[in-house]
Amino acid sequence: MCQPDGVPASASTPDVCVLGLGLIGGSLLRAAVRAGRTAWGYNRSEASVRAARDDGFDAGSDLVAVLRRASESSALIVISVPMPAVDATLAAIAEHAPNCPVTDVVSVKGKVAEAVARAGLADRYVGGHPMAGTSASGWSVGTVDLFREAVWVVGTDDGTDPAIWTQVARLALDCGAVVVPAESTEHDSAVARISHLPHLLAETLAITGDAGGPLALGLAAGSFRDGTRVAGSAPALVRAMCEGNRDALLVALDEALVLLGDARLALGETGSTAALVEAGHAARLRYDEQDVWEITGIVPGEDGWLDRMRDAGRRGGRLRRL
Repeated sequence: MCQPDGVPASASTPDVCVLGLGLIGGSLLRAAVRAGRTAWGYNRSEASVRAARDDGFDAGSDLVAVLRRASESSALIVISVPMPAVDATLAAIAEHAPNCPVTDVVSVKGKVAEAVARAGLADRYVGGHPMAGTSASGWSVGTVDLFREAVWVVGTDDGTDPAIWTQVARLALDCGAVVVPAESTEHDSAVARISHLPHLLAETLAITGDAGGPLALGLAAGSFRDGTRVAGSAPALVRAMCEGNRDALLVALDEALVLLGDARLALGETGSTAALVEAGHAARLRYDEQDVWEITGIVPGEDGWLDRMRDAGRRGGRLRRL
């Protein structure tokens, strides 16, 4: 692969240090190793560390030792902990590995960027968010192919270092994903609509179905099962992502409540659900038929590259190679 101007190949493919070995972090460690990277991980749970080691991966529960190793090799550090643990994780990085480039896989970007700035690591950070996962959690449910053809957001906030951006994008590509460039605020607004709101709707549907008792649950099939799938996620993780994106989620939730309120009113007054059903069907078709295209010809570090990347991401562009 060609390199951005002034970025040697060795600098763009550093070692990888993954902090947090749950579903996403554990899958990332597996994928990075398969791609030929030198990679190791940290988890505070000894049981998870033992499981990772038993599976042949390099892992430890001593955060200081793991970060000092990262510092020695200038490894790319990947933060893969829930939002409530981000501040403490960043404080440890600032103390023990302040020279390392840093990214994350947390589902909100604005709050993480603020925490990074508080820790004094803004010039070393490029945010990330792989749009992949299941309702399960923990090392044991991770898989090397979790990110295969998944979208992986790589941040394009003002001041982004092009060399670190390239490192983060290359890691995503090495894991089998495709890269969508996006600025933090725009990312958070988008995922509130297509990720965080669906969690709240799934919880609502699960509660409503359960209220119907054994008969309702006994009759439940595909639409209920698919619509409530993410309600099986660990409540603490759901709360962390939704509450961490509070402002953007409130906007999306208000819009959804208006739609449901209008549908309730129409059904009561006219007996019709046409407005909601037809508009929803049309929206789903736009999703199925969206124009997705490959981003080419933008070199990180060249004049205007951030603006061009942001624009490409907004218009459905995806980066498949560097």
